[in-house]
Amino acid sequence: MKKIIICFAAGFLSFSCMAQKLNSAKVPVAAKKTFATAHPNTTGKWTKEKNDYEVSFKENGNSMSCVIDAKGNILETETAMPVSQLPAQVRSYMEAHYKHAKIKEAAKIVKQNGETIFEVEANGKDILFDMNGKFLKTVKA
Repeated sequence: MKKIIICFAAGFLSFSCMAQKLNSAKVPVAAKKTFATAHPNTTGKWTKEKNDYEVSFKENGNSMSCVIDAKGNILETETAMPVSQLPAQVRSYMEAHYKHAKIKEAAKIVKQNGETIFEVEANGKDILFDMNGKFLKTVKA
């Protein structure tokens, strides 16, 4: 019984460490200020992602998120999008390699350096493509 309780506690702690919901008061002022400047008149829900902060929000009808470091640098901005709006090459790749997979979501991600990538989540994986729709890699979602 003791082993079961320890295993359950370890599993719970592992899950809770992945993305921790945060009260806005625990987010560094620089991160909040950057978000408010980049997305005025928008409120978001904050989570802690490793050493950075992610804020999820809606803007102009789009579901979005930003990853911001403690110094207030936006590391990436993600915008959810319909699969039908993905580049044709991405859709073709998905049809050829994940024909029967249920696509959970698709997004356009703009990195801090201006690089744009597309992300498709299917079968518990994130399938990443460059701006032109060329397959880059697959990572665990």
